[in-house]
Amino acid sequence: MQPVRKRIEVGVLGATGMVGQQFVRQLARHPWFRPAWLAASERSEGRTYADAAPWRLSEAPPDEIRGTIVEGCVPGRGPQLMFSALDATAAKDIEPAFAAAGHLVVSNARCYRMDADVPLLIPEVNADHLALLDRQRQARGWRGAIVTNPNCSTVVLAMVLAPLRRFGLESVLVSTMQAVSGAGYPGVSSMDILGNVVPFIANEEEKIESETCKILGSLGGGAVTPHAVTVSAHTNRVPVIDGHTETVSIRLTARPSLDEVRDALAGFKGQPQALGLPTAPPHPLVVSAAPDRPQPRRDVERDGGMTVTVGRIRPCPVLGLKLVALGHNTIRGAAGAAVLNAELMLATGLIGED
Repeated sequence: MQPVRKRIEVGVLGATGMVGQQFVRQLARHPWFRPAWLAASERSEGRTYADAAPWRLSEAPPDEIRGTIVEGCVPGRGPQLMFSALDATAAKDIEPAFAAAGHLVVSNARCYRMDADVPLLIPEVNADHLALLDRQRQARGWRGAIVTNPNCSTVVLAMVLAPLRRFGLESVLVSTMQAVSGAGYPGVSSMDILGNVVPFIANEEEKIESETCKILGSLGGGAVTPHAVTVSAHTNRVPVIDGHTETVSIRLTARPSLDEVRDALAGFKGQPQALGLPTAPPHPLVVSAAPDRPQPRRDVERDGGMTVTVGRIRPCPVLGLKLVALGHNTIRGAAGAAVLNAELMLATGLIGED
C-alpha cells in the first residue's frame, strides 16, 4: 500500500459536462487529490458549479463542490495538475497552452493521443510509455506536459488483449455495443436510440484500430513501435445508459487452451496493483463463468467501474478464439482512467507534491 499523503490541489478543465462531472465526483472523495479549481466555457464562467452544471449522475453532487465558482480556461491559473474533460474542439488549443504554461494535463480528449511524443496510457498495460514525457518537453519546449488516456472502447479492448500478447497477437475483429452516456449530454435523440441500434459512431472505428496498436506497442529509443496486430472494428450505439460491451474474435500465433486463456486474463495485473493505487481495482480483468455474462446492468459498476469483465470465452471457427468484454465508458473509459494515470505519476515521482 502507498503511504498516506497530504491531498494536493488539482483542477478540472471542462468540469460541467458528463465526463467533467465524473471527474468531480471521483476527485471529491479521493485520498490524494482535492478538486480546488474548476473551469469551463465562457457561458459557465463566474457561476457556481451547482448553477453551471446541471447534475446528470445518479448520486448527488458533492456538497463541498456546489458553491465553487467556475473559472475560465486560462493557462497559468489554477494548480499544476489539470484533468481535462474538454471536447476535442476546445482541447486542441487549450491543452497545449496549459502544458506550455507549466501544467501537467491529464487528458481525456482525442487530439494528441496519437502524437509520437505523447503517452497514450493504460497504467496496467504500458506504464513505461510515460518515459515519452522527457522527449515531449524537449521537443515542444513545454515546462508542463500532456498525458492522454484512450478512447473508451479502446480501453476495454486493449486491457483484454494485453495479457494475450504472450500467445502472439495476429488479428482482432471487434464489434462494440456502446452506451448512450458515451455521446455526452444531450447526446443521442431518444427518437433515434429507443428500440434501435445505430451502427455508426463518428471516428470511433478508426480510433480503436490505431490506438490499440500504440498502447500495446513497445518503447525503445524514445519512441513507441506500434504492435503489429491488425484490428478491425465495428461500432454501434445501443440503448444502454452506461457500459460498452464488445464481442471480440482473436487470432493468436500460439494455440493456447481455453483454460490457459482464462488464467492469463484472470491473473493480469500491473503497476497500479503492485503500488496499491487508490483507484486501481484488485483485479483489472474479472473472468465470469456465467453463460450470459457480462451484462451492463449487472457488471458495469464492479470495483467502482474500474474493472473490465470478460465472459463467454470459447473457440472461434474463423479466428480461433472469441469472447465478450464489458467496461464502464465514463469511469474506466474516461474519468477513472485519467485519475489512475495521475495516481501512477504521483506515486512514481513524476508529479511534485508541493
